[in-house]
Amino acid sequence: MRMAGPREAVWHGLIRKNHGCTHFIVGRDHAGPGQNSAGEDFYGPYDAQDLFREHQEEMGIEMVDFKHMVYVQERAQYEPADEIHDKDDVTILNISGTELRRRLQEGLEIPEWFSFPEVVRELRRTRPPRSQQGFTVFFTGFSGSGKSTIANALMVKLMEMGGRPVTLLDGDIVRKNLSSELGFSKEHRDLNIRRIGYVASEITKNGGIAICAPIAPYATTRRAVREDVESFGAFVEVHVATSIEECERRDRKGLYKLAREGKIKEFTGISDPYDVPDSQELRVETENVDVDNCAHQVLLKLESMGLIAG
Repeated sequence: MRMAGPREAVWHGLIRKNHGCTHFIVGRDHAGPGQNSAGEDFYGPYDAQDLFREHQEEMGIEMVDFKHMVYVQERAQYEPADEIHDKDDVTILNISGTELRRRLQEGLEIPEWFSFPEVVRELRRTRPPRSQQGFTVFFTGFSGSGKSTIANALMVKLMEMGGRPVTLLDGDIVRKNLSSELGFSKEHRDLNIRRIGYVASEITKNGGIAICAPIAPYATTRRAVREDVESFGAFVEVHVATSIEECERRDRKGLYKLAREGKIKEFTGISDPYDVPDSQELRVETENVDVDNCAHQVLLKLESMGLIAG
């Protein structure tokens, strides 16, 4: 849905016609974009049906119009809203599609009058609450910033909670086992991160938790990974904002020293750029803050997003 209103209903009809359909259901406010900034509806509730009806003969596909149905408690049945003539004397109940999705996402009760129990069970199975869905936590930052350390601590905490499988995709481990043939050119760095993103999206799609901890220096690549993952679940970007000076001070492997001496080429922060995130879900400072505290900050963010239970 592109929420383009009546013309989108006609477009949908043409697509179905091209795929062999003879009839197409058009409901109330089909593909409606909602209200403008003044709180006014862009289109009337049946404008899409009117436009479709006007062109259905030309399109060669017949509309099955579906009115706004509401539940009348006293009669224990659904009725078209505009055909109820005793509205002042009966109790009218209704749950919108948006409200239904909210209740499913938050694991809230769905009234027994809304649908058959078997249907509600199937809806809950195919659309579990957010706290039971898969998601990805994506750490990014300089080499030596503390990404892997925090990611490992977070993994332990999430595994202790149980409920969903947790997979850690650490930058060094992925380089060794998934991208061993790649170098450190921009093209190869992008490909490495896209591979991590693909694996994370598959984990997310199947209801697991993926924790990624690469450097991921380029904003465009991080954005592409976000889009891949968000097709299946939440993407939580965490910028481990340790300064380059602190990372260099911590450098036990001597990589920064070698990069300064020109012995390591294309080293992030020294001879290769790092795009500082500007739309991350969380920014973590590691200087003068212990690892457990940093991991706890991530847990609090996940809880606030409804991804884990409080």
